[in-house]
Amino acid sequence: MKENLKAYMDLTRLHFFFVWPILFCAGLFLAFQYHDSFSWLLVIKVALIGFLGFEAGLVLNDIVDGDIDKKDVEFDKLTKYWRVFGKRPISQGLITRQKAVLLFGVLVAVTSILIFTLPFPQALYVFGIMTMCYCLEVFYQVKKRNQNFPFAQLIGRIDFTLFPLAGYLCLGSPSVNVLLFAFFFYPLALAHLGVNDISDVANDQVKELKTIPLLYGLKGTAYWILFFSIIHFVATILFLNVLGTIAIIGFAVGFSLIAIGNIIILKGKNAASGMKALPMFHVAMLIYAITIILEYVI
Repeated sequence: MKENLKAYMDLTRLHFFFVWPILFCAGLFLAFQYHDSFSWLLVIKVALIGFLGFEAGLVLNDIVDGDIDKKDVEFDKLTKYWRVFGKRPISQGLITRQKAVLLFGVLVAVTSILIFTLPFPQALYVFGIMTMCYCLEVFYQVKKRNQNFPFAQLIGRIDFTLFPLAGYLCLGSPSVNVLLFAFFFYPLALAHLGVNDISDVANDQVKELKTIPLLYGLKGTAYWILFFSIIHFVATILFLNVLGTIAIIGFAVGFSLIAIGNIIILKGKNAASGMKALPMFHVAMLIYAITIILEYVI
């Protein structure tokens, strides 16, 4: 029973449970600034949608990659960062693919029920985004196995960008705020992807995946991260126009962490530097989200 519980915790990356609802609710609280309709019931509902919906996406990731993950040669670095017990449950036979598919179905069903308690047309916006994100996740996992140009990354990682935007659309409607939010988050998602890939380059080489390091080398990946970090900085300045003074402080801290992460990667240009920088990118995302929430609360 204990080992089974550990396996499900690794499958769902449960030690990051608090991150997904905070990112999702950042979009909601941005919407609160323009729609004076705050309620704790809505916050709890949206937090659950974000948590359960993202967990379903993580399970889907492992379902699609269950066979190819058997080729992993390193379980002591990035695997243990994402999975507290350092296991890939499906590929290591700890959880059957059938049980994982069942869990995915349950998570999607419960998330969908919660989504359709939202008002119209917000429910359709969010349900449509959820469906699109799962399709993009499968596209990303499959396409990166055979490509000469990073279509998987540039198209597939739109799913992560849409995630906090869906939080906004739980209350708000498509607007310039949504576009600025997307422009702010998309290059950050691509920079973060590069950091994640450079950290896991050994496994990707064995799997022959066409990730950024395999397409452009470790040096090229460092420049990929820098390039999208610079675009993210420009987008941040534009996005701050729809926020307030509190956001300037929080965003400055967040971007400082991203800048430090870039320096570490540019100096090292190896997996070790990626592992050092990865937490900085994650903490920066969390600071961004908390800052947007505090902008409304304070």
